Amino acid sequence: MGNVEVPKTLILTAEDVSGLLCMSDVIRVVESAFRAYGKPGVEMPPKSYLKVEKGDFRAMPASMGRVASIKWVNVHPGNRDRNLPTVMGVLVYSDAETGYPLALMDATAITAYRTGATAAIASKYLARRGSRTLGLLGTGRQAHTQLLAHAELFDFEIVRAYDVRAGAAESFVETYPDRCLVVCTLEEVLSSDIVCTLTTAKEPLVRREWVKSGAHINAVGADAEGKQELDPRLLVDALVVVDDLRQAAAAGEINVPLSNGLFKLEQVHATLSEVVNGDKAGRQTDGQITVFDSTGIAIEDLATASLVYDRAREEAVGTAIELVKIR
Repeated sequence: MGNVEVPKTLILTAEDVSGLLCMSDVIRVVESAFRAYGKPGVEMPPKSYLKVEKGDFRAMPASMGRVASIKWVNVHPGNRDRNLPTVMGVLVYSDAETGYPLALMDATAITAYRTGATAAIASKYLARRGSRTLGLLGTGRQAHTQLLAHAELFDFEIVRAYDVRAGAAESFVETYPDRCLVVCTLEEVLSSDIVCTLTTAKEPLVRREWVKSGAHINAVGADAEGKQELDPRLLVDALVVVDDLRQAAAAGEINVPLSNGLFKLEQVHATLSEVVNGDKAGRQTDGQITVFDSTGIAIEDLATASLVYDRAREEAVGTAIELVKIR
């Protein structure tokens, strides 16, 4: 590294990261990352899965310009019974030119925020103009950031919430007394203008006949092989947009219908990057049903981690250590 002064590696805890995140800024940087995706200077191989008895781990690398990152994130559905988050993550943030680790940060909140932000961006381009109702199917941690992100871009008259767990939707609604939230049945949630499916289901919960004309669905829960939330007939009838075609085919909402021959890869209309960049059209009619298959991609993490790191340096947040010996 010659005589160039290198900052020590910054350690950012969950509390540090949460204090540095602002949803409006996360939406801004994630949308910029989707504009850059596919252009020179951006690299992102598909996420790699490691299955274990109680859940799975995913390794998610990406580089963009002068920085790179890899996130090691888990999904363990049984963690709720152990008072642990279902999803936890750690992210290594590096200088792409030298490989030097600039930061090691908790990525649990990063994952939640960037996932909510990405779905809200998809809704911005795919939902009907003037959408006034939001439906949240599943009221775990991701429901909070979905609500937070969508509220940045839409003015909702009512937000409908449903969860199969007794009391979960009620507790979620009580957390937001000023947000016009109501506990509803599954069918009522699916009557919303925008629906976010946030479950770990392996069998379809959303039946085709329950989804109204003109609805937009963010299919977020199906993020691993074998997971499925939507009736395949819904995908066939809808305009389907994915975050990444390789990931969606292997582990997104379309993975089971593809393997069963009930949906074809060529029926995917576009990637979100293509829609954001105007390379392909989004919603084409008010009556069209649109579906965004959100698997979660590494450029979302990298963009959000860059925001966190820069803000941490500006505000002197975190603990700097000599993690790697510098000669």
